[in-house]
This record gives sequence, structure tokens and C-alpha cells, in this order.
Amino acid sequence: MPQNLAPPGKHSLLSFNTASENNAWLAAIIASSRDAIVSKTLDGTITSWNPAAERMFGFSADEIVGQTIRKLVPNRLQHEEDAILSAIRKGEIVDQMETVRLHKSGAEVPISVTISPILDEQGKVVGASKIARDISKEIEARKQLEESEARFRTMADNVSQLAWMADRNGLIFWYNKRWFDYTGTTLSEMEGWGWKSVHHPDHIDRVVDRIQHSWDTGEVWEDTFPLRSKTGEYRWFLSRAMPIRNEEGQIKRWFGTNTDITEERERQEEIAFLMGEINHRSKNLLTMVQSIARYTGRDVDPQFISNFSQRLHSLAASHDLLLKGGWRGMSLEDLVRAQLRHLDDLIGERIRLTGPEIWVDAKAAQSLGMALFELATNAAKYGALSNETGAVDVNWSLTISGDDPTPGLNISWQESGGPPVSPPTRRGFGSVVIERMCKSAFSSEITLDFAQTGLTWTLAGKPGIGLIAMPAD
Repeated sequence: MPQNLAPPGKHSLLSFNTASENNAWLAAIIASSRDAIVSKTLDGTITSWNPAAERMFGFSADEIVGQTIRKLVPNRLQHEEDAILSAIRKGEIVDQMETVRLHKSGAEVPISVTISPILDEQGKVVGASKIARDISKEIEARKQLEESEARFRTMADNVSQLAWMADRNGLIFWYNKRWFDYTGTTLSEMEGWGWKSVHHPDHIDRVVDRIQHSWDTGEVWEDTFPLRSKTGEYRWFLSRAMPIRNEEGQIKRWFGTNTDITEERERQEEIAFLMGEINHRSKNLLTMVQSIARYTGRDVDPQFISNFSQRLHSLAASHDLLLKGGWRGMSLEDLVRAQLRHLDDLIGERIRLTGPEIWVDAKAAQSLGMALFELATNAAKYGALSNETGAVDVNWSLTISGDDPTPGLNISWQESGGPPVSPPTRRGFGSVVIERMCKSAFSSEITLDFAQTGLTWTLAGKPGIGLIAMPAD
């Protein structure tokens, strides 16, 4: 802006002392604008061209003033200039039209342009003024947003799950294409709580109660229930929803999925049936073995038959628990309680169980179960449980040793208050079970201490051996 240029008169922002001051002030505004400001006649001849126009289109004022505005218009868009001039002649304003115009280099420049008619003192349209803004960055941002949305929709519509989004209050406002393909519904039918219409009436109340709890508390939601398809068939779905939070931790929306598990449920039912059949036949086999042993050994020591039968019952108890866990494994506490069931009235008083939730695999469970049974039987006959005052402490834990971050199982059987203990004079089947079988199952170190005050048996397993991850609820 020229140094000697002053703003409008001090008494009014709209007043100027002279016409020359007025013209100079307006010229300064136009020259300082970051938007291209161009004027043209009604036939499209350019009459003024500010510095921003030069920067935007590459032409200097000397090069372009007196030329037709059509020089900036791509051939395919010449019809736009026809429409613009027609509107201007009628005194109309063309407001924020997005289009492209040509740079001197031939490159196209995306712009947003507003064209207004110029009126003379009698109000007659004598030309047009154009204000253009380069929107290259906005176009690029839109393009990136559109590409991002396209990628999201491609992913969302092609995943195998039904997917949806809800606002912070739990009102669902978006579903993916698979939801509509499966249910045969429309967004208007499903918005808000419309999804209840495709739920089975026997389950809907439970589902609503549980999901409302998550809406209210912000807890992750998970449930299993049937949904009706467009053919009227109900199929089972495992459904989950996660809260999406902002930087302040506030919930902005929820994202949920429904995974069809109908075939998986059917397979699990088939497996459960087969495992039940196998377990039944296994018990029948154990019963047959027991009968054969009794018949064959009827003239042998009766104590042998009794011990043999009890060990078969111990093995059957472990099998029952393995069946419930699909033969993957079982809770260590459940295993301990199953093997001490014949001493159940002492658990909590003279038999104290302490330890976290730990799961052992099928092989380890069978070996450890038999060892616990042998220890319990020995304690009841000769050890701490053979009198009225003795006690047994069974403790288990996971410990990390050395550089390996994977934990290993540690379990101990500690007797106290029983008759004085002395080492056995002979080693029978029980000793083999207590020492060798568990050592093999857990790759562990087994320690037997026959202290006079009470037997102590400890197992220190190697990292991860004999353990499995705790199943989800």
C-alpha cells in the first residue's frame, strides 16, 4: 500500500474526502487481496487484473488485459462462460461456482469463483467483476477423504461380519452392506432401536438389558443370540461392540460386529455329543477292566483290588472334567477338588486350597490328577488326615525364572499335624505316579521330603509346559 495513502475519512468508514482517495483506497484493497480479482466487459474482454490473479494464472497484467477471458477457459468448459455472461447481462450473480481454469503453463487450476455484474450510475450492467480462489488444497483434501471413505466402505462391505455404528447413547446410525443383505431391511427401518425387529422374541429382552448396560457404563459388549434373515431363518451370531473414545477419553460412538457362528455351534454340539459318547464308552471300558480285575484277582489280596478300583475312579473323574472342557484342559482348582472329592468334608478346614486361576492341558491334568489322588489316599491312611488334628495345605502359583518370561507351574502339597513321618521302605505304583508321571507331563523337578513333622511334595514345572490359556467366559 502506498505510504501516502490514508484510509477513509475519520468521521465515517464509508466517506472519502475526494474521489481520487476513494479510487486509491479501492485499488489498494484489490492489489492486496489474496484472491484473484478480475473485471471484464460484457463480451468477456479483460479490463483489470490484480497481482493475485497473476500469481494464480501466471499471466501478468500487461499480457492479459485486453485479451478475452475465454483464454483461461478450457475448450470443454466454454459453455460455462456462455452461461456466466448470459447471467451477468440479466444482472444476476454467479455465486461460488467451482470449476477449473487454465494457467499460463496449460495446467488446470481448480477455483471457486463468484462473478457479479458491474453497474453504471444509471444502474445499467456494463461489465462483470470476478473473485476467484484457488481450491487446489481443498480438492486434494476432498479426494483423500473420498478415497478414505471408499477404502472404509470396501472393507466394511466385504468383511464376513455384519457391522454397525452407534452414537454415544447407543442409537445405531450406520450398517454395512452385509447387514442389509442378510436381514433384507433398510436403514430407515433399522435406525435407532429398529434392529430389535430382527431379534428372536425369546432373546430380545436379555439382549437389550445387556447392551443397555454397556451403553450406560462404557463397558465392552459381547453376547450371543439368533438374528432373523430375510428368508425368515434364524442364525446364531457372536456379537461384540467397542466404545470409540476421543483424546479426553469420552465416548464418541460405538463400533459393533455380528459374526455368524451357526455352523460353529453345530460343530461344537456334534463334538460334545461325540465326546460324551467317547467318555461313556471309556467309562464302560474302565468298568469292564475293573470287573475283569476283580474276577481275575478274586483269590488275590483284596486290598489290591480296592486300590486298583479307586485309581480307576480317579482317572474317570479327570475324564469327566476333560469332557466339560472339550478335552483341551481344565482348571487346576477343579482338578484338585475332583481328586479330593472323597475328602470333600475336610476341604476348607483341614484341607486348605490356595492359588490363582490356572488351566492345565489334558495330558498334564491326567498325570497330576492321579498324583493328587495318591497323595490324598496316602494322607488319609498314614499321613496328616489319618488323625483328627492333621492338615494339608495345597498351594499353586505361576513363577518366572531366568531370562524366559513364560511362567511355569509351581504346586506344593504340605502335610502337618499328623503322625511322625518316616521314608517308605519300598516304592510302589503310587511312588511312580507321584514322581515320574508328573515329571514327564510338566518337564518338572519333583521333590519329596519325608520330614518327621509332615510330608512335603513339590512340583516346579518348566516355563509353559502343561499349561494352557484360560478360556474366555
